[in-house]
Amino acid sequence: MNITSTSKHAGSGLILLTLACLQPVSAQTLAPIVVTGTVERPVFEVPASVSLIDGELMRDQQMQVNLSESLSVVPGLVIQNRQNYAQDLQVSIRGFGSRSTFGMRGIRLYVDGIPATMPDGQGQTSNIDIASIDRVEVLRGPFSALYGNSSGGVIQVFTQDGSGPLQITSSFTAGSDNQRRYALKASGSAQEDRLDYLLSTSRYTTDGYRDHSAARKNLANARLGLQLDDNSQLTLVMNSVDLKADDPQGLTYDEFNNDPRSAAPNALRFDTRKTVKQTQGGLTYQRRINAENELRLMAYYGQRKTTQYLAIPVATQMNPGHAGGVIDLTRDYAGADLRWTSRLTVAGRPLTLIGGIAYDTLTEDRLGYENFSDGRLGVQGDLRRKEVNELWNIDPYLQASWQFAPRWTLDAGLRYSTVHFNSDDRYITHGNGDGSGSARYEELLPMAALRYQPVETFSVYATVGRGFETPTFNEISYRPNDLPGLNFGLRPSVNTSIEVGAKAKLGGGMLTAALFQTRTEDEIVSAGGVGGRTTYRNAGRTRRNGFELGWSSNIARHWRAEFAYTWLDARYRDSFYSGEPNPANLVPAGNRIPGISEHSFFASLAWAPSTGWRAGIEGRYLSKFYVNDSNDEAAPAYFTASLHAGYLWQFSDWDVNAFARVDNVLDKHYAGSVIVNAGFGRYYEPAPGRNWTAGLGATYRF
Repeated sequence: MNITSTSKHAGSGLILLTLACLQPVSAQTLAPIVVTGTVERPVFEVPASVSLIDGELMRDQQMQVNLSESLSVVPGLVIQNRQNYAQDLQVSIRGFGSRSTFGMRGIRLYVDGIPATMPDGQGQTSNIDIASIDRVEVLRGPFSALYGNSSGGVIQVFTQDGSGPLQITSSFTAGSDNQRRYALKASGSAQEDRLDYLLSTSRYTTDGYRDHSAARKNLANARLGLQLDDNSQLTLVMNSVDLKADDPQGLTYDEFNNDPRSAAPNALRFDTRKTVKQTQGGLTYQRRINAENELRLMAYYGQRKTTQYLAIPVATQMNPGHAGGVIDLTRDYAGADLRWTSRLTVAGRPLTLIGGIAYDTLTEDRLGYENFSDGRLGVQGDLRRKEVNELWNIDPYLQASWQFAPRWTLDAGLRYSTVHFNSDDRYITHGNGDGSGSARYEELLPMAALRYQPVETFSVYATVGRGFETPTFNEISYRPNDLPGLNFGLRPSVNTSIEVGAKAKLGGGMLTAALFQTRTEDEIVSAGGVGGRTTYRNAGRTRRNGFELGWSSNIARHWRAEFAYTWLDARYRDSFYSGEPNPANLVPAGNRIPGISEHSFFASLAWAPSTGWRAGIEGRYLSKFYVNDSNDEAAPAYFTASLHAGYLWQFSDWDVNAFARVDNVLDKHYAGSVIVNAGFGRYYEPAPGRNWTAGLGATYRF
């Protein structure tokens, strides 16, 4: 079977907007930071919703294992720890990604310019080393859609540069549920700072908050920078992760209330678990041709091998067309991005042009086995699936930024994104036909933004753009009713977003506000999951209306305050059937999209001098969110509070840092995340009650 699918909005063109962001700032200056090597602007001058989180703040009095520890301060971003390392964090930006039952969907993730999101739109955070982060940039709204496929938001992680003499940092952190983290980091520069280096490695282990949720993760990250001459620079980045985790799966509402530490019964029967080994590397070359022109070339390669045991009943696996209960998946991925930047003058005003082309490729060898053998469950049995899947995308893009008047700036661009899927089925038996097929999606992604700055301390902007999202290979891996082959009938979703926003320098920091709407056609939603295996469908049109408000500031002396609020009303605009077409399965127009809270709030206040005692308090609120399309069950609203304190010594060539923190101080019982549309009502993933973390770290400068 060969299926060719082209989006009904197909066209030609692209836009890659590159942003310049900002370190935490004083009231006097806003120092620009180049984020992706194109338009250099401070965050105040960027006509988009963008937040920057400093790496030092992310490490301050934290376990340094999950991004969820420190990114709650970003408006519009909801990042939840599932307490299940077999399924990664649950991440959504303005509702994009909320459907994901594991890993990340609908959001682009980059680590030092290397995509941590595969070409099909599937991403993971397991390879991010918080210990060596310089900064994290989070971009929301129409601009983010122009990074290509599955760009409902963009998270970019940047590793620290090495500088100065060699320094070595060693740390140990412990916490509730027998959590342990051991880490070592070395960095510095040589040859009069023309060579800089960083190497960071850690090991994390935990028994897990829930039964059958133990995990072990080994992580390494390295960066090497070389200044070849006055006009060119070469940067090499590499990282590796080795993860092994049990999978407790979701709980029913009664189980969640009565025994939140429990695992699903079938998770124990089938010993559900996952192992991941991933290594990737990338090389970036930048050269300034002359005062007006600059060239940048990035290339990368990686491999990710995953083995996962699911809880699928034996009788179900015996169906001749079933793919079994063990996934053995090897993914090889690579890509390159070539970009040219020119800084010109038109009508006496500055114009920046950026043009380039991005190419990515993915090859996966997917095997499926029975999760039983010789009467034993949870062991690899006979082969039930074998296929080779290939995907590539090619995206030419062009962007222009013109300051056509002293207080006005116009940004515009186009991206033409082409994504091609192909599957070669190599397991064809009686009752299991040939599931080979292909699909091709093309989309025109335009964007335009207008910014006006009437006074030095205040600016307003308006932005409009269109993005699209193809289904991932995992989302098309299974067809409804256990039919063989990939679900190429699943169509990509296309969204149009508009945003108006304002930014003001206020109270020693910056206040940001944004009002937005996103309309999506052919929204991809979960069609239900059983035993860790989920199928997907298109649900017609949706609409997301929202408002974001954020403020971050060093207010007085050593005090630091942060605040973030989001209102998001996300609903289906069309009725559709959640299963077989009958009245019981009808989802009416107007229902809320599951997994999305209407209100979220975060605030923190910290005393943070450079040395001596340090302390802080944090609070977070999330309103209830529905767990299924029918909206007949919901995870309750919750508020949690955290306290932390520590002491930092500096003497001679040593820095010594000790801290302790207590999370969920009020010991609230709540669902930290949910599995949207899970089978048998197993939606809920409980969060820990009151829990503690303590750590000690030391840095020596040679």
